[in-house]
Amino acid sequence: MCTNQHALGAGWRKASRSLNNGACVEAASSRATVLVRDSVDRSGPVILYDAPTWQFFLDSVKAGAFDGIR
Repeated sequence: MCTNQHALGAGWRKASRSLNNGACVEAASSRATVLVRDSVDRSGPVILYDAPTWQFFLDSVKAGAFDGIR
């Protein structure tokens, strides 16, 4: 996890398919890292992932690795 200092000035984005039910996250990226935070609690904790880990997560989502998990 990183401090909110890392999040200042980040270009936060929310998934275009996210629902308006409060269960969404936002992500911001640079060349080496991706920051993730709760879209409802924007001043709360921010998790930092290195780019390869984030890419592995995205590839897993696209491959359906989490389909059916609630």
